[in-house]
Amino acid sequence: MKKNTIVSLADANYFPLLEELINSIKRFKESENVAICILDAGLNKDQKEKLSAKVDEIKSAEWDIEVPQSKIKEKEWLKSQVSRAFLPKYFPNYEKYLWIDCDAWVNDWSSVELYFQACDNGKLGITQTIGPGYKITSKVNWLFGKLAIIKSQNFKHAIKSKIGTDKARKLAFAPHINIGVFSLEKNSKGWSLWQNNLSETLKAGNIFGSEGLAINMSVYIDDLETEFLPLNCNWITSNLLPKYDENQKTFVEPYLPNYKIGIMHLAAGIWKDGKDMRVDKSIKIELETLDKKKINKSLRFDI
Repeated sequence: MKKNTIVSLADANYFPLLEELINSIKRFKESENVAICILDAGLNKDQKEKLSAKVDEIKSAEWDIEVPQSKIKEKEWLKSQVSRAFLPKYFPNYEKYLWIDCDAWVNDWSSVELYFQACDNGKLGITQTIGPGYKITSKVNWLFGKLAIIKSQNFKHAIKSKIGTDKARKLAFAPHINIGVFSLEKNSKGWSLWQNNLSETLKAGNIFGSEGLAINMSVYIDDLETEFLPLNCNWITSNLLPKYDENQKTFVEPYLPNYKIGIMHLAAGIWKDGKDMRVDKSIKIELETLDKKKINKSLRFDI
């Protein structure tokens, strides 16, 4: 029996990305000891049949917290914003859960091992979206003199979700935590903290982003014990592009010592000529190599 699982979710449109994530996991021999579980948010019959030969379990995602139909508007994939906070309910037979968004893929297995280690003793294993090379962490609109309107991601979502000014201020300049990759043990109190905060954020705010706000509240307001992992464990390409090591044939961090990217995450997309690389795999962008050459390359997984 496999003790730990990697979980993701997709609808029919994002199936190609989900399949790439699964293939990126299964190419590592170590993956034989880790289950792969999938939440179905609108996959078609053929896609599910294809997945069934590659993964351990597939379950239909549900609205685990009641959300008005007016907010859903036939976007079933929005279940990912709710159901990921209830993974032990869907897949109860595992000790540790590592969630990876389907628009991410595994480049180095050591990051998977770090996430499973990070959630020992009930801790949350997760990565903050801040690191060397990040030039902006929060946006403000300067009015005049010293007055400004805060527009940080946490603060903006907090105000819209009406969680209270005091809580919003605590989150305003806290380094944002990206919920696209995280780990938790089955019996961690993190699940209940997150679920309670998610119930609160969903009442007034948008569905999209509510789960991220809720996990930021759990860490920065409720003091959920957290193991913060390095940026290469959840490398968000839209924030900072990697470099490419032609000798090792792999993506690396753009600054010394150029650590290998562990999990490549295409959150928010990589756009060129109005097209998103997540949707069109043929799109390539200019990257710099460690030898300071310019090459055109996709950031999608490809063996």
